[in-house]
Amino acid sequence: MTHDHDLVLRPSAAQTEAALDPPPGRNGGDLVVETLSGLGATTVFGLPGQHALGMFDALRRSSLRYIGLRVENNAGFAADAYGRITGEAAPLLLSTGPGALTSLAALQEARAASAPVLAISSQVPTAGLGGGRRGYLHELPDQQASFRGVVKSVHTVRTQSQIPSAIAAAWESALTVPHGPVWVEIPQDVLLAETSLPQVTAMDATPEDLVPRPELTALAAHLLSSAARPAIIAGGGVVRSDASGKLKSLAEKLNAPVVTTFGGKGAFPWTHPLSLQSWLEDRHTTDFLEDADVLLVVGSGLGELSSNYHTFKPRGRVIQIEADLGKLESNHPALGIHADARLALSALLETVGERPDPSAAGRVSTVLARVAERIAAQELTLEQDVLASVRRALPAGSPSFWDMTILAYWAWSAFDPRGKNTMHSAQGAGGLGYGFPAALGAAAADPTHPVLAVSGDGGALYSIAELATARQYGLNVTWLIVDDGGYGILREYMTDAFGQATATELSRPDYVALAESFGVPGVLTAPGTLEEDLAKALATPGPSVVVLPALLRMFAPTHLG
Repeated sequence: MTHDHDLVLRPSAAQTEAALDPPPGRNGGDLVVETLSGLGATTVFGLPGQHALGMFDALRRSSLRYIGLRVENNAGFAADAYGRITGEAAPLLLSTGPGALTSLAALQEARAASAPVLAISSQVPTAGLGGGRRGYLHELPDQQASFRGVVKSVHTVRTQSQIPSAIAAAWESALTVPHGPVWVEIPQDVLLAETSLPQVTAMDATPEDLVPRPELTALAAHLLSSAARPAIIAGGGVVRSDASGKLKSLAEKLNAPVVTTFGGKGAFPWTHPLSLQSWLEDRHTTDFLEDADVLLVVGSGLGELSSNYHTFKPRGRVIQIEADLGKLESNHPALGIHADARLALSALLETVGERPDPSAAGRVSTVLARVAERIAAQELTLEQDVLASVRRALPAGSPSFWDMTILAYWAWSAFDPRGKNTMHSAQGAGGLGYGFPAALGAAAADPTHPVLAVSGDGGALYSIAELATARQYGLNVTWLIVDDGGYGILREYMTDAFGQATATELSRPDYVALAESFGVPGVLTAPGTLEEDLAKALATPGPSVVVLPALLRMFAPTHLG
């Protein structure tokens, strides 16, 4: 009897011939790039270093496109955005020690946001491994230890034959829900040594689906169908699993109002009659969600920002669908369903009953009107006008990437993303410098749309070197820098807490001249001309910088009283 798997394992004549006569001049680095190509990768990000040169030399013998950034952390942010836009595992090639460690903040953001990044780092030669102090350049006693608490999984290589399997396992891990960054480590001598191994061909690293348990979705469907006041919180898991359409169908079937978290922007249409938008830092929204007798939370752990700084105390039954097992019931008791958001929503749609509720849209309108009234009472016209100008200037369907800055904090609550998977920010881990390099990664992923990056002047200085990257590769990114001469939100926090701010003020370079020194067009704008200047920059191919000197303020918080 012949089994199917016997046929799969039998090589073709062409494969046998290629294995017997591999191309000359290949090294361990070729095994890396051949494996990436076999897995379906087309673009890699990174920065070369002494121990990693075997990988980078192999790139010239491959069909992989390389986007080289100027700082490893920025390369990580670019790979993060590429993964968010494409849903693919974005390869990130790094060197050892300082080069590798510089990427940690970006990998933390990727982990918090469930962005698939496949980081491949070099290591000192195998003779220097084992924790001894041999004095190799970049040597660490245990390099892996620095990454274990940051990435999803760590994969080590010590011989060339281990390379394809280790990278394939890492690829599968990165793309298994919840998506996230993974780490592969390969010693310098393994990358540099000539190899007689045959070329790596097609690799199979298909992740398994995370399917919900049917008895749990049956109970959840019953609770939702019989609820008097159901509501839904949609998080980043809905966006990552491409489940926005399923969510919309379920909300309409149940007549359940939906609020999206800051990481879940675009998971539900902004102007839908059931949309509570994203006003999670408003007590009116918090009160509404607390009043729900059944609350469905999809793809969110209800962390600090999504719970109005942990002031949210649900009184009804909570159903939580979450792919990250560690987030399941981590903040509130719930009917926990460990599953991919798309698969769980599909199961609910099959079993949930129609639930007429003619009052639902009216209750949503009432909450939004109260929110608008609260904001209007704070005399924040400039902030609202600036955000509205950005929205009008940015074409629908174009992605935007926001740094940790006051305008971004406004955008979390008040910006209509006009499309699923179009608005991204660094609110997962909350580090500075994300916006511009992430936008470069998105532009590399999809050159058909202009990409917007938004930073404050403090965050801009973290990634100003990447203007050289934008120019070198002609990436279609417009960078809006809101310049208030310092770390604006920290200035506000310190003034509120201590009566005055310390260490928040910054020397102000001429950002327009700085951009032009890189060969990137720059323009100085004002609130009244922002829309026109930004629209013109976005419509012009290639990179550009728009600088807005403005002192913006945040709306008053509702969680402190």
